[in-house]
Amino acid sequence: MTRAVDIAILGAGAIGQLICRQLTAAGEHVGFIARDRQEPLSLQDSQSQKLSFTPLIASDDSHSPQPIDYRVPIIAANALDHIRLVIVCVKAYQVIDALLPLLHQLPRQCHILLLHNGMGPHLALAPLIEKMESRGLSLGTTSQGVLRQARWQIKQTGKGLTQLGHFTGIELAEHYRSAILTAIPNSEWVDTIVPCLWQKLAVNAAINPLTALHQCPNGALAKTDFSAIIEGILDELVTVAAQDGVPLDKPLLHDRIYQVIQLTAANFSSMHQDVAHQRQTEIDQINGYICERAQAHGLTTPINAKLCQQIKQLTVAT
Repeated sequence: MTRAVDIAILGAGAIGQLICRQLTAAGEHVGFIARDRQEPLSLQDSQSQKLSFTPLIASDDSHSPQPIDYRVPIIAANALDHIRLVIVCVKAYQVIDALLPLLHQLPRQCHILLLHNGMGPHLALAPLIEKMESRGLSLGTTSQGVLRQARWQIKQTGKGLTQLGHFTGIELAEHYRSAILTAIPNSEWVDTIVPCLWQKLAVNAAINPLTALHQCPNGALAKTDFSAIIEGILDELVTVAAQDGVPLDKPLLHDRIYQVIQLTAANFSSMHQDVAHQRQTEIDQINGYICERAQAHGLTTPINAKLCQQIKQLTVAT
């Protein structure tokens, strides 16, 4: 008898497909939750989708790796009885709308793991999770590089650290925690995840809007022309985070931002790509989150606020 799918991924974008591939390759029973026209809600557990994954080329291998084809179940939103873990990989601005309708469809003991860029949805979800005494919420961030080549075709483009941790409610069962850490290379479970999210936010807040506004690859930000504004973004973020009870090491963050700029010099940020393709950006969940938390503490963040305004104007203009 085939074991039922017990891990579901909400969001079949590049990161969602990468996490799905890693869990599937590790022997876990994983499926995608149907949520759009390509994944109609009438689909049943028995139906599946063919995916293609091209792994990273090994440093000692001169041959390009061949794509790996595999199949993954697509689970209807009304067929989630066996799901014990949902990994949410949609865009940050989609999290609440995508997840809220499912909360009462999922078993009461199902755990939620948010794995997306930016911050904010966890604050809206926490009270809802806490009302359900048998449910828990974990958060995560990943720096793995992946390129979506077609609807169901991805290519891994870089290694990166994945950090996960408990946020509120019941903690994730050891079985699933171990399964995720085994499946995802260079991953770790941390005691306090929120500081890790702020650290990733600092990198995104500096690189994403500037590359989108100046229509440049990440490496261009190493020029001294951008030094002052990166310092300003970081100053505001560190001040706000401290008011939120998260002390950050500014010199360490500064070095981390420039390390990412160097390591991803030829890459175009996700916000650059969103603007270029006239898609909604995650500016409200990146620099906008800094502004939102600043307002909660009676502070102002003029540099981040201006970046938010400029990106939104640019999006409207395109």
